[in-house]
Amino acid sequence: MAKKSRSEARVHRHQRVRKTIYGNSNKPRLCIYRSLAEIYAQIIDDERGLTLISSSTLDHEVRPKLSGMKKMEQALVVGKVLAERAKVKKINEVVFDRGGYKFSGRVKALAESARQAGLKF
Repeated sequence: MAKKSRSEARVHRHQRVRKTIYGNSNKPRLCIYRSLAEIYAQIIDDERGLTLISSSTLDHEVRPKLSGMKKMEQALVVGKVLAERAKVKKINEVVFDRGGYKFSGRVKALAESARQAGLKF
C-alpha cells in the first residue's frame, strides 16, 4: 500500500476535523490555508455557504505592509487585519479551523494576533 504524501495527509486530517467543526451565523468558522509562500484566512458561514470575510498576504490592503517581513510576521499582520474586518461586520466569536495543519508556527501566529485584536475562539 502506497504511503500518502504530506499534502494528502493534511487533506485527510482536515476532513476528519471538519466532521465536528461547523460554523453558523452566530459563530462562523475561521479557516486557514497555508502555502509555502502565502497564508490565507477566511471567516465562513457554513449554513449559507458564504465567505463573510477574507484576508491573505496577497490582499491589496495588506500587501504594501508586508515588504521585508518574514512569513511569521506576515501571518501576524493577516490575523490582525482579519480581526479588524470582523469587528466591522460585528463578528466577535468564531470557531477555529486550523485546516489540518499543526497549531504552531504561522498558524499559531495568525490565531494569536486575531485573538489580540479582539476575536474570540
